[in-house]
Amino acid sequence: MNEVFKALSDPTRRRILQLLGRGELTAGELSTHFDMSKPSMSHHFSVLKEADLVSSRREGQQIYYALNTTVLQDVMSRIWDLFGGPSEKGGGT
Repeated sequence: MNEVFKALSDPTRRRILQLLGRGELTAGELSTHFDMSKPSMSHHFSVLKEADLVSSRREGQQIYYALNTTVLQDVMSRIWDLFGGPSEKGGGT
């Protein structure tokens, strides 16, 4: 889980995830949204893959990235439990 929070701590990686929320994109398509070098983009992709937040597949010269929605759902569930979930103590509704 530490890798996930490390990945999410960077605004560039959060933006990559946001873009992938619309569907699978190539590394080149993603990089057009950022003003940074290819090695820097590759580093961000590596961090996201290490955290298992994205998956990748190669098709010829292209690398396609997609969200790993299972991991994202698990992360969101844990965050909800930590910060936003209903209190177990209170006399709920």
